[in-house]
Amino acid sequence: MNTYTIDLSLRPTTFDLWHVCLAGTAAVLALILIVVLISVLLGLRRCKSAPRTVEAVPAPQPEIKIVEKIVEVEKVVQAPAPEPVVLKEATPDAALQLLSLLQKEARFIDFIKEDVSAFADADIGAAARVVHQGCSKVINEHFKLAPVSPDAEGSRVTLNKGFDAAAFRLTGNIVGEAPFSGVLVHKGWQVTELHLPKLTEGHNAKIIAAAEVEL
Repeated sequence: MNTYTIDLSLRPTTFDLWHVCLAGTAAVLALILIVVLISVLLGLRRCKSAPRTVEAVPAPQPEIKIVEKIVEVEKVVQAPAPEPVVLKEATPDAALQLLSLLQKEARFIDFIKEDVSAFADADIGAAARVVHQGCSKVINEHFKLAPVSPDAEGSRVTLNKGFDAAAFRLTGNIVGEAPFSGVLVHKGWQVTELHLPKLTEGHNAKIIAAAEVEL
């Protein structure tokens, strides 16, 4: 087996064409490498010296929101002023005329003004019968009466909202609002026709009964 030994300390003794080509190639590669390094260094230097341009970022446009505001207006409506209550002054002539008729037919004033405490119940009852008959005659001749409620007394009735408070009077435990339901205790009375005699001019209606003088 053959052994080859290479002595690295040896220097070439001849310089032929091959060595020339090899040396030229090495020189060209070294030159290319130097040019590349110089180009890289110049590029880095330009990047450092060039001013940085900051792209302008457009400012965000404000968002416009249309808000519909509903304004509630409270309209204060004043309640109409209550109509003033007009008090009708009753003419006394009609009342005085009725008293005169009751006195004439039933001796009504005499009976009312008499002190009956000294009389027995039987005597008072006999006098009351006469007064009753005379009063009934006056009422039937000059007044036409009708019951306020057509229902029979003792039956249950219902009064709806808006009933005539002048025609129906509530008694007992009154709670809440209409409708009210209860028992008809009294059917009431109302005048449907009125016929009073006419008075002559100058008649003194205050004289219920003239004083009687026997000659």
